[in-house]
Amino acid sequence: MKSELIEKIVLSFIDIINGVDMGELKSRLYIAMKGYSISLESTELVVREEDRNEWYLKKFLMTKTVQGLSEKTLAQYAAEIPRMLSMIGKPAECVSSDDILYYLALREHRDKVSKVTVSNNLRYLRTFFEFLTIEGIIPTNPARKVGSIKVAKKQKKAFTDVEVLKLRQGCKDVKERLIVDMLLSTGCRVSELVSIKFEDIEGRKINVLGKGNKERTVYLNAQARLTLDERIREINLVNNPYIFPSTRYRDNKDHTSNSSIEGFCRRLGEKAGVRNVHPHRFRRTCATMALKRGMPVEQVSKMLGHEDLKTTQIYLDLDERNLEIAHEKYVI
Repeated sequence: MKSELIEKIVLSFIDIINGVDMGELKSRLYIAMKGYSISLESTELVVREEDRNEWYLKKFLMTKTVQGLSEKTLAQYAAEIPRMLSMIGKPAECVSSDDILYYLALREHRDKVSKVTVSNNLRYLRTFFEFLTIEGIIPTNPARKVGSIKVAKKQKKAFTDVEVLKLRQGCKDVKERLIVDMLLSTGCRVSELVSIKFEDIEGRKINVLGKGNKERTVYLNAQARLTLDERIREINLVNNPYIFPSTRYRDNKDHTSNSSIEGFCRRLGEKAGVRNVHPHRFRRTCATMALKRGMPVEQVSKMLGHEDLKTTQIYLDLDERNLEIAHEKYVI
C-alpha cells in the first residue's frame, strides 16, 4: 500500500515540475514514510474504465523518466501509446496480439506511414507492454507474438570531400563555419552540439551529454579548434555560457534550438548547391571519414555514443573502391 501511495504522489508531480529527479523524489518519500502504516479509508476504490489506460501510461512514463530516457524518446512514447489504445478501444490489459496487428495494418494502409514508422511503432508498443508484464498487470506481452517488420535498408550517403568544401565556403561568418566544423569533427547529435558550454571544452576535448543522460568525450580536429578560437574572440563569454547562445532576446542565458541548427543546415545546402543537408548527415560523414582513415569501428561507435555496433554500421558509407583498398591492405 505504501508503494502504491508513493507511485501516485510521484505521478502527480510529473506534469507540474520540470527538472526534478523522480528517482530521488521517490527515495526521499520512502525515507520520510519509514515507520508509518498506510491504509485506504475504503477498499472500494475503483479506477474508472476510461481512466485506466491513462493511469498505465503515466506510470510507464514516470518509470522511463526515472531510467533517464531523453525528452524526445518520452514524447514519442507519449504520442504513440495513446494513439494505439484509442484506435483499438480497449483497456491495455485486454489488448491482444491480433489487436496490435490490426493497429499496425491501419497505420500502414490507412494512415500511409512508411514501414520504418510501423517498425518504430511496434518497438514502442513492445516496450510498453513489457512494462505492464513486469508490473504484473498482464500475464504476457502480446507484442512479443508480432513478428518484426522487415524494412528495406537503404545506404544513406555521407558528404563527399567536394561537398564539404562547398559547405564551408557557403558559410557567411565564423559562427556558421563553427557549426559545420564541429559537426564534422565531433560527430555530435544536434541536441548535443547546442548544449555545449565553454566550460565543457578542455583543449581539443569536449564533454557532451548524450542519449539517456550518458556522458562521453568527443574531440576537435585542428580545423574545428582554430574556428572555435576565432569564435571565442568575437563573443562575450560573460553573457551566455553556451558556444551557440540563443538570440531570441537580450541577455538570454539559453542555447540556440535544435530547429535553428537544422534550419541553418537546410539553407546552407541550398546556398552551396548541396542536396539533403541536415545535422545527422554531418554525423554520418564524421563516422565514415574516421573509418576510411583507419579508425577501428569499435572506436567509431564509442565516439558516436552508440551502444550497439550494428547502429554504427548503418551510419557508414563505404563504396566498392574503399573495400578494394581495404582488401589489398588487410587480406593476404
